[in-house]
Amino acid sequence: MDAIKNRVSTYWSQRAEDFAQLRIRELESGKRELWLAEIEKYFPAGKKMNILDVGTGSGFFAMLLGAEGHRVTGIDLCPDMIDEARKTAALLGIPAEFHVMDAERPDFSPARFDAVITRNLTWTLPHLPEAYRNWRGLLKPGGVLLNFDADYCREKTDRPLPANHAHKKVSPALTAEYEHIKDELRPGQQPRPAWDVELLTEAGFHDIQVDSTVWERLYRDMDEFYNPTPIFTISALA
Repeated sequence: MDAIKNRVSTYWSQRAEDFAQLRIRELESGKRELWLAEIEKYFPAGKKMNILDVGTGSGFFAMLLGAEGHRVTGIDLCPDMIDEARKTAALLGIPAEFHVMDAERPDFSPARFDAVITRNLTWTLPHLPEAYRNWRGLLKPGGVLLNFDADYCREKTDRPLPANHAHKKVSPALTAEYEHIKDELRPGQQPRPAWDVELLTEAGFHDIQVDSTVWERLYRDMDEFYNPTPIFTISALA
């Protein structure tokens, strides 16, 4: 495993339990409907889909979409996150499937999924061109890739946060580690999402769309789920 991947996995292992509880609260909040509205505009109306949630973490998208009747498989490199995802699925009674797996090289048969979805993952991948190529291979013809992410390696760290925000509970040591991870990844990345559009085109995707306004809708309230870094949505068809 790349050293940076191990570093990222170790970081999230230390945050897994608290992160999982935050995501459960998010599922139970008004954010649930906001997220569904953003996702479903890219999905065929009324179709129950076979979805791969890459970098599932504690399973937020898997729970969200599994509850809507989709068949969802979640993968993550961090075993502790997968443990939390399985616990949450059991707690909520959602039949999602979870595996510890490298997001850049998912081990599934070709053309298996109707959709690949991911949230706040791709900025951590040291071989993003390879990941996009492999994800395209997992999609059925016409399948959709839906990526919610931000240019985290270039984010501003001085944005105000509400008093109850989750980041307020992260230790100084972990905060410093997060910054070190960004420093290590930044030289290998170009400004996003323009870079992603280039990579997706090279990987053979088409009908690539970028929505840079999604952040304004999802994070209009400065609550405990607030993301101070403007996220974007990238959709692309295989």
